[in-house]
Amino acid sequence: MDYLNSKMNHLMDRLAELTVKPRLFEPGEPLFWNDPHISKGMLKAHLDPTHDAASRRPEVIDLTVKHLLDSGVLKPGMTLLDLGCGPGLYAERFCKAGIHVTGIDISERSVQYAKKRASGLGLDIEYRCMDFFDMDYTEAFDAVVQIYGELCVFPDSKRDELLALTHKALKPGDAFVFDVTTGTHRMKAGLKNRWYFSQGGFWYPGRHLVLEQGFDYPEEGVWLNQYIVICNEGVKVYRNWFRDYSRDSVSKVLSDAGFSIKHVWNDLTGAEFSEDGDWIGIVAVKE
Repeated sequence: MDYLNSKMNHLMDRLAELTVKPRLFEPGEPLFWNDPHISKGMLKAHLDPTHDAASRRPEVIDLTVKHLLDSGVLKPGMTLLDLGCGPGLYAERFCKAGIHVTGIDISERSVQYAKKRASGLGLDIEYRCMDFFDMDYTEAFDAVVQIYGELCVFPDSKRDELLALTHKALKPGDAFVFDVTTGTHRMKAGLKNRWYFSQGGFWYPGRHLVLEQGFDYPEEGVWLNQYIVICNEGVKVYRNWFRDYSRDSVSKVLSDAGFSIKHVWNDLTGAEFSEDGDWIGIVAVKE
């Protein structure tokens, strides 16, 4: 009984520590994307055409690719770097349009899936499993894309580092195409606060308890979705950080990184820009 009480007290102490509002961009579990179980669920989510939890729905991806081609932002024969390519949903479509694509993603499972699928379809796409921050390209691409708000998840220092690496990878006058979320998106999404018990799900294959928490950092324009998972292996915490942007704030960030904005839309399907939109789709050129 003393042993059980000790274990319970330790668990309560750990939960009390984790449910306190974290420091800005304090990391959670480091192996999120390559966790053997979670990465399987992530790939499944990417490939599910009925929702946009991990990737946008196929019809939206099709519209995005069509718009970027029709607008002349991307053209056949270009060399393109797809940052955060996942299982290759955009890369395949760009390749079929005659673009020479290199895709980078940190998830080994997603990259292996993308490679196998490209081989089966006879598509010449170079996929690399690596961290963005390890890339070292110098004026190697005509364009870089980073789609579905990935720039929003980084603290300022890492965002600026990534922009510097992207700037280096492009030739002068060439385009960085990406999108970011706005405060309107955050208001609609809301902050999560709930708990549930599962016999096996996204976070863990066996029985586990999940405590979801949302934290807001309004002065910094940052918000956090936190997931505390209690399972047989102990207590794990996963943190998804997001920074919101406005047209003015993202313009300043890009200017400081040596880019100027060429196009601004509500999203990368080309919807007309609105100040109260959920997303901002941007084409920035290297100065």
